[in-house]
Amino acid sequence: MVPDRMIATSSCRSAWLAAVAALLLSLCPSFGLAETTVKDFRVGWVLANPDGAFDRPTIGINGQWPIPQLTATVGDRMILNVHNDLGNASTSLHFHGFFQNGTNYMDGAVGVTQCAIPPGSSFTYDIVFEQPGTYWYHSHSGGQYMDGLRGAIVVHDPAGPYEGKYDKEIVLSISDWYHELSVDLIDQLINVENPTGAEPVPQAALINDTQNLSIPVMPDTTYLIRFVNIGGFAAQYIWFEGHSMRVVEVDGVWTEPADADMLYITPAQRYSVLLTTRSDTSANFALVSAMDEGLFDVIPEGQNSNVTAWLVYDATKPLPAPQPVNELEAFDDFDLVPVDGLAIFDHVDHSFSLEVQMDNLRDGANYAFFNDMTYVQPKVPSLYTALSVGGTNASSPIVYGSHTNTHVFKHNDVIELILNNGDDGRHPFHLHGHNFQVVHRSDEDGGIYIPDDLAASEFPRVPMRRDTVFVEGNGNFVIRFRADNPGVWLFHCHIEWHMDQGLVATFVEAPEALQALQVPESHLEACRAAGKPTAGNAAGNIKDVFDLKGENKPPGRLPEGFTAKGYVALFFSTVAALMGMAVITWYGLIDPNVKDRGAEHQPLISEDNE
Repeated sequence: MVPDRMIATSSCRSAWLAAVAALLLSLCPSFGLAETTVKDFRVGWVLANPDGAFDRPTIGINGQWPIPQLTATVGDRMILNVHNDLGNASTSLHFHGFFQNGTNYMDGAVGVTQCAIPPGSSFTYDIVFEQPGTYWYHSHSGGQYMDGLRGAIVVHDPAGPYEGKYDKEIVLSISDWYHELSVDLIDQLINVENPTGAEPVPQAALINDTQNLSIPVMPDTTYLIRFVNIGGFAAQYIWFEGHSMRVVEVDGVWTEPADADMLYITPAQRYSVLLTTRSDTSANFALVSAMDEGLFDVIPEGQNSNVTAWLVYDATKPLPAPQPVNELEAFDDFDLVPVDGLAIFDHVDHSFSLEVQMDNLRDGANYAFFNDMTYVQPKVPSLYTALSVGGTNASSPIVYGSHTNTHVFKHNDVIELILNNGDDGRHPFHLHGHNFQVVHRSDEDGGIYIPDDLAASEFPRVPMRRDTVFVEGNGNFVIRFRADNPGVWLFHCHIEWHMDQGLVATFVEAPEALQALQVPESHLEACRAAGKPTAGNAAGNIKDVFDLKGENKPPGRLPEGFTAKGYVALFFSTVAALMGMAVITWYGLIDPNVKDRGAEHQPLISEDNE
């Protein structure tokens, strides 16, 4: 028999454990709901034809495309084993919008927080879903998400401000689609034969990676509709005919409701809206998404920049053609107010400017620049440099390379970034590891931002926050964020072509605090498999971390006075000269007898024709 004293002790212990468990659950409502899932993704080539033109090679997962949407609840954990079956290309995955606080090595940016995963190798991402909202994941290597390696992520929040205020949820991705592989398009873009840097124009727009999508809806029902632009170039205007929207989330930040008829969503941006359907089910309604053709240098003949889907109330009723609109006038996100009420960071510890420019280098190709510097990926991922050169040395921008545009921030400082766009096109800029306050954004042709007391007094008291914001052509914006996430984070244009051209900067945040980070050994194995160094400065130099001899570099600068037009003229003049020399050489090599025989057969000019 078990003594009564032991039963009593056991009962007391059980009661105590139950009380502790109840306390933990009360402190963390999602504690009991958190799940850990293990997924295996084999990344490989498949054939796909989303716009009905023809099958083309596309990057899928586990033999399927579109790739799976990831869905989780706040607190869930995902262990994701990625195996590269591409055979002819390395890859990676970036979880766009996730802060990765304390796990900088899971950010997925090749050359920054990891080496690319070589063909035949594997890599494990361990992700805890700490942020509610709408996100996405995509390759951060060689423009591969343009080839299909891109998908939505939804993180539900049982304690969110809009829980119980909608009945159903719909996730809609919008994207652009190309008929050629990104690697070939990048070669065409950064090429002496394209000295003006004209970006490749997509052949089609897609919704949920298809066209002519039908979305069944119920009458008198409120839907939370999550939009994700997973495209690589085109921003898109999007609207529902016969319905209005209330914006409630941008880039993972819940906002106070704001009415909108039309949204403008750049690559990498996300919106959630509440839409209440009609009572009448006698008709169906078009959902239209139109690519911003203002971004395109040339509109190809036969180009269709629109894609239509339908809210289907009754599948037996026709799907109406969309109605023409007089102008594309979208909702302005600048005035959105976050639900959490986070006030503007009114004390700035460090302010700096980035100037955007597009220009040519000595190879005749067009590149993109921040502060007259075009980004070139270092030989050692910048995070590995920060961890291997030591705390004091890690605070020096020099060790990260001459062409990584590195800025070092102190822990918990408030950072103000002023961006001036010297280009006449819109650019969406994304910051890894943070969302930021958008405290100012100019109109088109707003010129260079000049700080003054008057401008500061006009900043919003509770600014809109997001992780991707666009700047107008020849305009500017000002953003602020707190450097509370030790790590190495990219800031870059999320037009893939511009990132490939070098419109990238590196932010090294709290390098001293970062030293405690331990990169998983399996991550370093990906570098070894690819023959890449994992320690030292940007050039892989361990002995003298300030010696950058052998680092990766861009082509040299143009001679003074050369312009893109000059290069066009030089290129075609050179081609003409070479063709002329070739003809002369060919003619000179012909047998003289052949020449004479040819002369015998030439028609004579008669005296009447002289």
